[in-house]
Amino acid sequence: MDTAVKLQEVRIKHIDVTKDTITAQLMDGRTISVPLAWSWRLSEATPKQRENWEIIGDGHGVHWPDIDEDISGEGMLFGIPAPRPHASSRLSLKSTKKRTTANKGMQRVAKKADAR
Repeated sequence: MDTAVKLQEVRIKHIDVTKDTITAQLMDGRTISVPLAWSWRLSEATPKQRENWEIIGDGHGVHWPDIDEDISGEGMLFGIPAPRPHASSRLSLKSTKKRTTANKGMQRVAKKADAR
């Protein structure tokens, strides 16, 4: 016997952010909640920044303009936390910049030597 399941759209009506959780009231009456740690930007935001949000995409998501964070209702429902940038990628950018700066200094010395 085949059973058809109609999936309802996940559309957010209201959002609350506490010191521990992000809770969304959905338009169909459901409430979903995820740990605040799932959004590193919201975790590091001030209470005032957390309160400044707007519904986007006809309720499909929420945007916090002060911290440039977006969370979708589907992401909350299906358990998709926001990835934090890798520390190693930030470090590699810094080390590349140092090498470039060091190489520029070496190039100037080489050019002076060539000029003699």
